[in-house]
Amino acid sequence: NCRYREAILKWDEALQLTPEDATLYEMKSQVLMSLHEMFPAVHAAEMAVQRNPRSWDAWQTLGRAQLGLGEIALAIRSFQVSLHIFPMNPEVWKEDLSWARKLHEQQKATKTESVQALLKQKELAQEPIPDYDFESDEIVAVCAAIAEKEKALSEAKTVVIVSASGAVETVTEKDNCPTTPDETLFIRAR
Repeated sequence: NCRYREAILKWDEALQLTPEDATLYEMKSQVLMSLHEMFPAVHAAEMAVQRNPRSWDAWQTLGRAQLGLGEIALAIRSFQVSLHIFPMNPEVWKEDLSWARKLHEQQKATKTESVQALLKQKELAQEPIPDYDFESDEIVAVCAAIAEKEKALSEAKTVVIVSASGAVETVTEKDNCPTTPDETLFIRAR
């Protein structure tokens, strides 16, 4: 009657009385899947398989819950275990396992396509580094201007002189100027 919440309460009550009953966990998992609560559904199905590892329907329910989570490889394994226990089950062969294999193939194809798209995107994003002409007239002119400025600064030498009493004096020296302060009176600093 689609009264799933009530059913979960009843399964929980029954599990309080018989916590080792795998069938109760398996049925609870089916109800949880109907409510699209996949994590609890997987947990309940795992409990069913743990309680009774020979239950083909518990393995089938676990596979369906794992599919609901998108765990296709795990679901395929669960369906294979179910078929190993009960090989003549046409529902698992025709519906569950074939559907899971189709999904697995689609997942592989999608991954391959997305990897190829990423590689193509990276190739397009990596533009070649532009070839700058470091010998262009503008670059040569800028370098010459910088060299002239450096030459002018190096010709005028600035000296900071601190006297023994603590007085600070800045003196600009020229190369052709022979007057330099007496070194016995001053401490020279740059």
